Amino acid sequence: MENSSEKERPRNSDPGLLKKLLQLMGVYWLYEKWLLRNVSSGQMPSHVGLILDGNRRWARVRGWPPWKGHEAGADKVEEILDWLLELGIKTVTLYILSTENLRRPMHEVEEIFRLIEEKAHKLLKDPKIYKYRVKVKVIGRKDMLPPNVVEALEKLEHATELHDNRFLNLAIAYGGRLEILEAVKQIAEEVKMGQLSPEQIDEKTFEKHLYTNGVPNPEPDLIIRTSGETRISNFLLWQSAYSEFVFQDVNLPDFRYIDLLRAIRTYQSRERRFGL
Repeated sequence: MENSSEKERPRNSDPGLLKKLLQLMGVYWLYEKWLLRNVSSGQMPSHVGLILDGNRRWARVRGWPPWKGHEAGADKVEEILDWLLELGIKTVTLYILSTENLRRPMHEVEEIFRLIEEKAHKLLKDPKIYKYRVKVKVIGRKDMLPPNVVEALEKLEHATELHDNRFLNLAIAYGGRLEILEAVKQIAEEVKMGQLSPEQIDEKTFEKHLYTNGVPNPEPDLIIRTSGETRISNFLLWQSAYSEFVFQDVNLPDFRYIDLLRAIRTYQSRERRFGL
């Protein structure tokens, strides 16, 4: 006669595996708690930059189209922003879309545009943006974006323009080389018009012509890149001269709170010498 307990047990269930999973969850929770306490006692970076990478790779290993990865990555960014707000990080810069990304297949770029517009509308209604008084600024070439995306982003910028407690920079249609080239062209034009002499050109003059002009503390203390790639991919080339970089071998949709805490702990363990 069939044992009733075995009959009711779901197929492929493994009590031993479930026990191990619960144990791992407990260890994860304890480790996260320990990391948070450890990191909170150190000096937090004032400005964190994030090179958001690995969405397409995450989708590919699952046999899904790239846009599914971008969707999962966009959702993860919402979590990351919450974590950074709670940790008290003053300024955050997200590398969302590079000028090089715009050369990807049109259907993929259009999906990214859709997600940017959707998330901009969502941020506009997010109570945390107003609770923490987060000022949002888009850095990059808005003229390369569709009108509906520009409209959504500018509404967000306008709604937060008087906020002065936290700062969120969205690098969209952004390229570090292009930013520097455009600054050089603007300065050259001012010299040509007699508004500026070559002797007046210094670092401060140059920085006033960058996309980050007006951003408090535009130079990131810490830059994190997901996906395992170890390059900066044209991100904040001028501003990152003395940034600390942490490259993490995890695709963006799989990025965890402990990954963020570990990156900050790595930053805190380094001696920042600024060339001295």
